[in-house]
Amino acid sequence: MSTRKGKKPVKNVPLLHEELKGRHCVWLTPKSWDRLQKKATNDGISISELLEKIATEIKF
Repeated sequence: MSTRKGKKPVKNVPLLHEELKGRHCVWLTPKSWDRLQKKATNDGISISELLEKIATEIKF
């Protein structure tokens, strides 16, 4: 799990990743959104971090 403990946030400087995050929109069914919320809560992270984790695990 990523943590920013002990790191002071600085504008336009990534804390947890190599690059800044951008805003994106996803459309999901309520059931899928609920599943993401439950998984993120169980892992102690946000849905954004959960999706980041899933995306970075994809290998091409």
